[in-house]
Amino acid sequence: MNSSPPPQRPAYDSTDESDVEQTPPANAADVSDEEIARSVSNLVIQRGDDGDGRGRSREGYGFRPVLSPGAATPTGSSTLASGNGDDEVRSPSIIPDVNGLGWPAKLTLSRLNEPAAERKAREQKLAAAVRVILEGIGEDPTREGLLKTPERFAQALLWMTKGYEERLSDVINDAVFAEDNDEMVIVRDIDVFSLCEHHLVPFTGKISIGYIPKGLVLGLSKLARIAETFSRRLQVQERLTRQVAIAVEEAIRPRGVAVVMEAT
Repeated sequence: MNSSPPPQRPAYDSTDESDVEQTPPANAADVSDEEIARSVSNLVIQRGDDGDGRGRSREGYGFRPVLSPGAATPTGSSTLASGNGDDEVRSPSIIPDVNGLGWPAKLTLSRLNEPAAERKAREQKLAAAVRVILEGIGEDPTREGLLKTPERFAQALLWMTKGYEERLSDVINDAVFAEDNDEMVIVRDIDVFSLCEHHLVPFTGKISIGYIPKGLVLGLSKLARIAETFSRRLQVQERLTRQVAIAVEEAIRPRGVAVVMEAT
């Protein structure tokens, strides 16, 4: 055993170089190589070779809620805590998603994989619906100022809900690093923009994410990307905070994770 304490290391890799493979620290303070290996294996990452000898994430990180027939989508609470013992703790209402998607909606996969022709058809369908809305409020969709509004709105709505098209494996992009630091990592006041699912009107806010590592840390920029992925959907604040917390939990299995959001 080493009598001298291990050198202090940062709680994160500030360069966030997700393509660089990192090895576990040789003298981790309280995390054994076996624990790190188990945590890494629990990420269910399948690595491939893109020709440059560097492994890249192929699958993993995805999760979906477990619903009984006819049940409503669970919203859960705004925080999620993992266990401190050797046994990994997963929320009982969450199971892995084989497509790497985080909390996918009913037609998320079809939207994600649709070819260009189907994407165009989706835009046209949305545009046609907007024309009906314009007529419904007493406007004239054929007047000059509104002629291109339906197409513009359709494209804008798809952009504002682009979180349905993002895989967590692509968002995190292997930015998971072995670290022996067990101090809390906090990213405060991440700006988010979303759409209320009850009225389809925008709401904005700030999300703060904190977690206590257990052998693995996540690139800081990925916390903001995770928040953006889930906010770019039809949302309620309670579900949004839970989804962000679960995504961090699934990626690095920390000792605990909490998410706080303030929105207007």
